[in-house]
Amino acid sequence: MNGFDSYRNTPPGATAYQEAAVTTQSKGRLIVLLYDGAIKFMKLAIRELEAGNYEAKGRYIGKAQDIINELNAVLDVDSGGEIATNLRNLYVFMNNHLSEANIKRDSGMIREVITLMEQLNQSWKAIAG
Repeated sequence: MNGFDSYRNTPPGATAYQEAAVTTQSKGRLIVLLYDGAIKFMKLAIRELEAGNYEAKGRYIGKAQDIINELNAVLDVDSGGEIATNLRNLYVFMNNHLSEANIKRDSGMIREVITLMEQLNQSWKAIAG
């Protein structure tokens, strides 16, 4: 054993620190991190699509959709009112658009979702500070 977490190749304790850092972030900052992750996965999906690696493209789209589904699931429409309802509608649109992009192998449709998510992410970054 080399003293590193063999799965992540990180020093002992670093994994716990990373997990603690994520769990102590503000909700707004966590949303930004989720948006960043979904955007990253969509960009990777485009890269794989353009390389003709359709299996990997599908996996990355699925990962982005998982994040979008989680963002949608935690929305509190009762407390959030119209804003939460509008976000829910956007998340449903994004998910449907990504499903269609996956089937059609259409990078332009993925880029449209990236653009929407980047715009939302800028708003969350402003809120989260």
